Amino acid sequence: MNELELKYGCNPNQKPSRIYMRDGSDLPIRVLSGKPGYINFLDAFNGWLLVSELKKATGLPAATSFKHVSPAGAAVGLPLSDALAKVYWVDDLGELSPLAFAYARARGADRMSSFGDFIALSDVCDVSTAKLIKREVSDGVLAPGYEPEALKILKEKKKGNYNVIQIDANYVPNPIEQKDIFGITFEQGRNELKIEGTFFDDIVTENTDLSESAKIDLAIAMITLKYTQSNSVCYTKDGQAIGIGAGQQSRIHCTRLAGQKADNWWLRQAPKVLELDFKDGIGRADRDNAIDLYIGEEYEDLLTEGIWQNIFVTKPEVFSREEKRAWIATLSGVSLGSDAFFPFGDNIERAHKSGVKFVAQPGGSVRDDNVIEACNKYNMVMAFTGIRLFHH
Repeated sequence: MNELELKYGCNPNQKPSRIYMRDGSDLPIRVLSGKPGYINFLDAFNGWLLVSELKKATGLPAATSFKHVSPAGAAVGLPLSDALAKVYWVDDLGELSPLAFAYARARGADRMSSFGDFIALSDVCDVSTAKLIKREVSDGVLAPGYEPEALKILKEKKKGNYNVIQIDANYVPNPIEQKDIFGITFEQGRNELKIEGTFFDDIVTENTDLSESAKIDLAIAMITLKYTQSNSVCYTKDGQAIGIGAGQQSRIHCTRLAGQKADNWWLRQAPKVLELDFKDGIGRADRDNAIDLYIGEEYEDLLTEGIWQNIFVTKPEVFSREEKRAWIATLSGVSLGSDAFFPFGDNIERAHKSGVKFVAQPGGSVRDDNVIEACNKYNMVMAFTGIRLFHH
């Protein structure tokens, strides 16, 4: 099949719409269920590139949760703590496979943003992962293959309309890529940069103790940024992204946005949140919304008389600003990657508030000394990669 007609383009008024191979060859994908759209394929292909690189860099199964051509989460298949299993709503699913662990982490990093995501998996989708996907609100999934029972489970989702795509894992794209904007063709070499080996060797801080686990987390951050709309910053910990700031015009706004998401990820693991007494029948999405309000500044919207009774068995205690700050202060060992240099030390000051210990960025700012000084102030380890990772 050389081309595939799509429902419409980015918006319903943009017709006709299709994907096709300019050289006349066959598309490297098969649609096994549903009718994917234009944005679905943008998410699917960017997601596939991301998880493929994560798998090559770490040797672990990888998954990503994409929304609007940027990842809401990305992770490799490491086991979950009891607390994470609970806040990711998978503690009732029994033993998960490594691939299911990866998707649980990718989906769970920012569940508000992942609602209605498009999923990419590095490995053949197994039953464990399919069962997890089936219960989430999602637009579709792309993987190199599907176990027969897993495919059956996914085909039943959305009354048979769930988008399931299989990609040829051996497909190698043309090294030159083009896209048309305003009737004008843009052309460039594909970004084939490999993030591995000596990528983090140029350590410029007084503290040079970059652990192997931190190298993995930094690799996850930088590979995630490679497929995130720029400007972008990514916080990672224990094999997964925990906060991604995408598409901001200012670097500090990226750092703040991603830092707030990392803080929320940690706040969801606080005892007060884990002990929230939800009423039976409250769905995962509604629980996610309630938790987001509870840990935020507008908690009164949730705890108002006549409102909380619809969600909780017992009224939660207020999670005070002081308590939240104290809990966030316990977050440590976080890694931070940036797709371009930090122009000011204020980015490091903000990162420190979210437990960042390890940093990777291209370097090259006229204020590099100020950024290094800020890292030394907090005994952070920072590596200059010398490589920018803009993605548009």
